[in-house]
Amino acid sequence: MATLVHYNRFPSFVNPFYAARSYGRPAVNPFAAPKANVPAVNVKDTETAFQLELAAPGLKKEALKLTVEANTLSIAYQPETAEQTAETFTRHEFGVNAFERSFRLPKHVNVEQISAAYTDGILTVTLPKVVVKEEKVVKEIAIA
Repeated sequence: MATLVHYNRFPSFVNPFYAARSYGRPAVNPFAAPKANVPAVNVKDTETAFQLELAAPGLKKEALKLTVEANTLSIAYQPETAEQTAETFTRHEFGVNAFERSFRLPKHVNVEQISAAYTDGILTVTLPKVVVKEEKVVKEIAIA
């Protein structure tokens, strides 16, 4: 199985951005754009359904939007624009940005029965499976 993490195993004379102390660790591209903050997702595969668990603590469930279009599930969050207050902070780290995550659904997911619940900061989306009957096509081919 291929991994999503690419390792830089070339010595420093091949790669000028290589640091000797990071040998065997994932390579960091200094020119890559920073990734947007998107919540982490766990995907469970059971006999009857797939289950997505999206870590979204502190979000309002009214601002979460789930849509299915062209066999793609999209989970989006658009925070309400809060009025700017005159408060000054010594350090201000709270803040939630808008995000959107998309997942391509397999053919055997029943789109009509998808359900979602938001409890304790976890958005749980249940994607029930349906049995897809594959027809065995037997075709006799004549030899010319």
